Amino acid sequence: MSKPVALAFDPQGIVLPITSILPLKQVKHSLRSTQKYQQVLSSVREIGVIEPLIVFPQNGALDKFMLLDGHIRLEVLKQLGAEDARCLVSTDDETYTYNKRVNRMATIQEHSMILKATRNGVSEERIAKVLKVDVATIKQKRDLLKGICSEAAEVLKNSRVSLGAFYYLRKVKPMRQIEVAELMVAAGNYSIPYAKALYAATPAEMLLDPEKHKMVRGMSPEQIAKMEKEMEGLQCDLKVVEESHGNQVLNLVLARGYLAKLFANTRVTRYLDQHHADIFRELKSMSEGTSLEK
Repeated sequence: MSKPVALAFDPQGIVLPITSILPLKQVKHSLRSTQKYQQVLSSVREIGVIEPLIVFPQNGALDKFMLLDGHIRLEVLKQLGAEDARCLVSTDDETYTYNKRVNRMATIQEHSMILKATRNGVSEERIAKVLKVDVATIKQKRDLLKGICSEAAEVLKNSRVSLGAFYYLRKVKPMRQIEVAELMVAAGNYSIPYAKALYAATPAEMLLDPEKHKMVRGMSPEQIAKMEKEMEGLQCDLKVVEESHGNQVLNLVLARGYLAKLFANTRVTRYLDQHHADIFRELKSMSEGTSLEK
C-alpha cells in the first residue's frame, strides 16, 4: 500500500493581523501600475481575497509569520486599508512553491468559468469589473466555442490560445478544425498569425465559405498556393514523426538503462575513462540525464 501524501499546509487556515505577516521580498511601487496588480486590486475590492496567503511561523513564534506566497495580495490589502488577512499556515518554509509552478488558466477553461458564472446569474459587467477588462472581452470569451467542434475544443482545452485564433478556426470545417488544433499543439504556437497562416493554407473544399478562400489580406494567390503545398508536406512529415516517436523513445530508454548497468562495473568505467575519455563523458551524460530531451 502506497504511503499517503502529507499536506503541505494546515487545511483549517487562520486569520492574521497584517502587521504579523512579514513579506520575504519588497513589492516595488511601480508594480501598482501594472495590469496584473490592477486586476488583483479590482478583484479584492469587489469580492475579497479568494486565495488565502501562505505563511510560515518565524522561528516557531506564534505572533510573526513569514509570507511565502501572496505578496501582491498582501500589498493590495494594505492599500485597501485591511487590518487582517485569511491565511494558510505552511508546514515547511519552502518558497518554490504554490503558484510559481502552476500554469496559467487555459483559454477554454476561462470560457467555461465565465459561462458557468453567467448561467448562475452573474452579469458580464460584474465579471468585467472584477477582472478589470472590457465587457466586450468577457462576451467574446463567453461565446468562444460557438462554431468550434467539440473534438477541436478537446485538443485545445489545456492551451493558452489567442482569442483571435478562434476566428480562423470558425472559418473551416470540423475536420480541418481538428487538424489545425493538432498542428498548433504540435508547434506550441497558438498565435493569431499562425492560425491565419493555417487558414490560408486550407484547401477550398475544407472551408465553410470557399468563395472567400483567396481573400487573405497581405497574401497573393500564388503565396497561398505555395503555402498549401508546403503545409501538406509538413502534415505528412508530422504524421511520420508521430508514428516513429514512440519507438525512438523506447529505444532511448532501453539504451540509457543498458548504459547505467554498464557503468555500474568499475572496470568498464575505468577503462573507458583512461582510453576513451571524450566518448565516456558523453555516454555518462546521456545515462544520467533527467530528461529524454537531453
